[in-house]
Amino acid sequence: MNKTINEIVNKKNNDLKALGAPDRQWSTYGDLKKLTAYVSSRLRSYGIAVADRVAIVLPNGPEMASAFITMAQSCTTAPLNPNYREEEYLFYLKDLNAKALVVLQDYNGPALAAANHLNISVIKVSVNPEHLAGEFELLGEIHNSVISQRLPTPQDVALILHTSGTTSKPKIVPLLHSNIVSSAENIKSSLSLSEDDLCMNIMPLFHIHGLIAALSASIAAGGSVWCSPGFDALKFFRWLDDASPSWFTAVPTMHQAILARSKRNKDTIEKNKLRFLRSSSASLPSQVMKELERVFSAPIIEGYGMTEATHQMASNPLPPLVQKPGSVGREAGPKIRIAHELENHLIDGTGEVVISGPNVTPGYENNFEANKKSFFYFEGERWFRTGDQGAFDRDGYLSLTGRLKEIINRGGEKISPLEVDEVLMDHPSVAQVVTFAVPHEKLGEDVAAALVLEEGSEVTENDLRAFASDRMVEFKVPKQIVILSEIPKGATGKLQRIGLAKKLGLA
Repeated sequence: MNKTINEIVNKKNNDLKALGAPDRQWSTYGDLKKLTAYVSSRLRSYGIAVADRVAIVLPNGPEMASAFITMAQSCTTAPLNPNYREEEYLFYLKDLNAKALVVLQDYNGPALAAANHLNISVIKVSVNPEHLAGEFELLGEIHNSVISQRLPTPQDVALILHTSGTTSKPKIVPLLHSNIVSSAENIKSSLSLSEDDLCMNIMPLFHIHGLIAALSASIAAGGSVWCSPGFDALKFFRWLDDASPSWFTAVPTMHQAILARSKRNKDTIEKNKLRFLRSSSASLPSQVMKELERVFSAPIIEGYGMTEATHQMASNPLPPLVQKPGSVGREAGPKIRIAHELENHLIDGTGEVVISGPNVTPGYENNFEANKKSFFYFEGERWFRTGDQGAFDRDGYLSLTGRLKEIINRGGEKISPLEVDEVLMDHPSVAQVVTFAVPHEKLGEDVAAALVLEEGSEVTENDLRAFASDRMVEFKVPKQIVILSEIPKGATGKLQRIGLAKKLGLA
């Protein structure tokens, strides 16, 4: 789909509802177009051109949604987790080579401190809660330099996200306008989205899942997005009543939290009939899938996505076709095949899941080694290695049988073990550390670390966790820390993450 975000927004009927939120009036596509023109004019006056990178640190809600959609039409957006610590912001802003940081007008947190330290210009977002959902003003420093007014092409980068790799340094994933439009259209098609659909977004909008599945796919369809301030199981059913959506998308842990409160909210569920529910970013247990279908009397569409694919790769189909519990569905956009895990060719049976298509990133930025490992050409097509192992059944449904990489998947949040290692090794009492995954009933996996202390050290597990908490966002901090005299090693003397939980009796 060789189009830009600008093109898909501009084609929409001005009168259609675009963005809503709790206790806010709806904005329309006409309002979104006006805001886009205003944002473009302001960004150019601040000296920001199409290729310049703008980090966005805003809370979940309609302004985060409209900031992404409008700014992506004028520059390269880089949404960042609002819960990061200053050290993390310093890394990401520097790594991105960000030209500006976007924050709320009254924000005075670690992202601002990091931007000031790096001498990065700050653009403030002013929001009046009396105004339409998603409406805002920009406050920044006017530049006198002449900036190109050109609009982005399909090959310009619209969005940059970082993904955890097997090295300590997260990898930069640039996503083009054509990638985003292609993926949004794929999701629109697989879910049969239309102008009549209303998505209640509970996903974070600094993550590929929320940005593409909930927001961009809805906009591609001319549908509406009701933006929550972030997931809250206690408020979910009140929001369901307020928004009366036709669908929502979530990660399995959210679905489980919703189920836990469903019995006392039967009337709300009955009153607000959903066309379907969607689940992605981590494997949905088949028991949960069946219970959701029973409680909501609606199909559960499980999808398979990742950042490098601009989210969706496979999806279970809508009825009357079959949803298979335990499967991530069928091809839903890119071509999906199985490749030999070491050699660059396709195979039958079980192997590494690979994808090819217009929604796949052009490649990691400034990372020759990662690109060499992750991409290969076979019979004239370029394939991306997902790092997942899987196989197709005779009906073309894909099942994942394990992960080849050591990334910890904590409820859809991907964590690099080496990134955690690096932080813990900064502690003066730590001599050796290996971070690894431990099974978790609800999240699928959680973070654990095995450590060897310097001789004579008396530091506690709580001390180490507090140390890590000051330097990393909370979901990366090990929930279990095991202090050992020696960490088990493999035959070659290497520290091995895979299987460590079992060796230590934690699995």
